[in-house]
Amino acid sequence: MSLTRRSLLGGAAAVLGTTAAGRPRPRKGGKMKITKLADGLLFPEGPTVLPDGDVLVVELHRGTLTRVKPDGTKTIAAETGGGPNGSALGPDGRVYIANSGGLRRFEVGGFVFAGGIPDDYKGGSLQAVDLTDGSVETLYSDGLRGPNDLVVDAHGGIYFTDYGKSDGVTGDKGRLFYAKADGSSIEMIAAGMEGPNGIGLSPDGTRLYVSETYTARVWWWDVTAPGKIQGGKSLGGSGGGNFLYTVPDYTNFDSLGVDGHGNVCVASMVHAGISIISPKGDLVRFVDINVDNDPGITNITWGGPDMRTAYVTASSTGHLLKIENWPRPGLVLNHAT
Repeated sequence: MSLTRRSLLGGAAAVLGTTAAGRPRPRKGGKMKITKLADGLLFPEGPTVLPDGDVLVVELHRGTLTRVKPDGTKTIAAETGGGPNGSALGPDGRVYIANSGGLRRFEVGGFVFAGGIPDDYKGGSLQAVDLTDGSVETLYSDGLRGPNDLVVDAHGGIYFTDYGKSDGVTGDKGRLFYAKADGSSIEMIAAGMEGPNGIGLSPDGTRLYVSETYTARVWWWDVTAPGKIQGGKSLGGSGGGNFLYTVPDYTNFDSLGVDGHGNVCVASMVHAGISIISPKGDLVRFVDINVDNDPGITNITWGGPDMRTAYVTASSTGHLLKIENWPRPGLVLNHAT
């Protein structure tokens, strides 16, 4: 049987004018144009737009950092090994990689997913790639289980999530880390989380946001100094964080990006698309993304002269999508120019 996103979600909308479980429908006007910029990617994640307009993605099931040109041409920028999950430009021009150490490849209804512990798993790591020669340096690995995503602050420090690993019976609790890009220090700044995945900073750098996969929740902390975060406003908040938002239906949150207005844009699997969430925790809009019925929309970032071009990974069918005329401009990331 071939599954669709709708059957995975578990039903159609019951009320005219809403999507499943009462989500607001996308607004009319300002029509977005979605094209497949690249295909044949082996579970792409972590898109990063380079100053020259090329886009980098990690291929989790290939163990590479891959460069995609504006015409869709693909080349391998670096062999990272393991299971690269996220990428970001750093203060020295290198590309930093959150490497999970690998995940098993499996299919559901013809769609590709990733999870579990592969036979060749040796641990996770934080890596740095020199794009001039493709060399890869492992900066941190001790005690890391499954680094997933990362964001670089204005000081050149790296916040990243460690999702952990699960064998299907027992599993790790997730953690957050802050590390220096030169490999000199790393510190765990939060723990006890349920699958922390995406991570991002507010435009002014004073808030840190993290999405959890299976709880489909977004948490936030005040950033009081580089690598120092403070939560505590929600009783029992995951990792001590403050609650921002959760969905009313069955959805798995993946990575996130922050737009130029400070909204948190969270990619979701099963109910595939992007939830645009205000800093106050309101759902501004849900952008449904239906390309080949792919249920695995995992990441979003922005580029172009006006930052209105979104690059989205459709991981379960191996596509990098280019979405023109995104509703709001994306945030220009630290060290991206």
